[in-house]
Amino acid sequence: MAKTDGGDDEASTVADTKRASVLAGQQPHTIADVKETYREQATTMARMDWLNRAFSGRYRRALFGDATGRVLDVACGVGTNAQYLGHDAEYVGIDISGAVLTAARQRLDDTPRETTLYEMDAQELDFPDDSFDTVISSLSTCTFPDPVAALSEMGRVCAPDGRILLLEHGRSSVGPIAWLQDWRADAHFEKHNCRWNQEPLAVVAASPLRISESSSAFLGMITAIEACPG
Repeated sequence: MAKTDGGDDEASTVADTKRASVLAGQQPHTIADVKETYREQATTMARMDWLNRAFSGRYRRALFGDATGRVLDVACGVGTNAQYLGHDAEYVGIDISGAVLTAARQRLDDTPRETTLYEMDAQELDFPDDSFDTVISSLSTCTFPDPVAALSEMGRVCAPDGRILLLEHGRSSVGPIAWLQDWRADAHFEKHNCRWNQEPLAVVAASPLRISESSSAFLGMITAIEACPG
């Protein structure tokens, strides 16, 4: 009989416990739910992207501005992040929604940057291991049915010496605002399939990724994370 490595079993149990903790108490949803939500909201997302950039542009620029090499943008939406990358970066974007990718193509077709877009599930990326120098994603883990699986995939396709850069929103560090988020969490989720009171650092810590640096802004509701493959 083969001998079981107790250390591996223990590590797996710890990982499963962390994953369960992240998902505990959250309303379940599926990729099909997310796809339908963004099909309905794609036009609004494209029209209101100026507001998104006004709110989050400085944070995206600070985090993604020095992303280099072949860059994968996971859950790229309408392609907002592309404009904040260096000019020599090759941009590859994936999203589950064909509707938002249509808007992204309209935006990015006229740019000189080498750009490729794919309709794809972030939780099952159709790329070989170590395919990208940098993986980026913004305001996305809140929508993934299994954010730990998506983060694991980001680590798998990132080169061993590459970087994973995440800009996430979550529960405020200011008590009254956090209370309001908690109070409205279910209604917000029902409308947008978005867990707006998540704890981004806890979500990433439950994945195989290793956090190198993190910072928060905007009353603790915005978290910038630099990580590397586990």
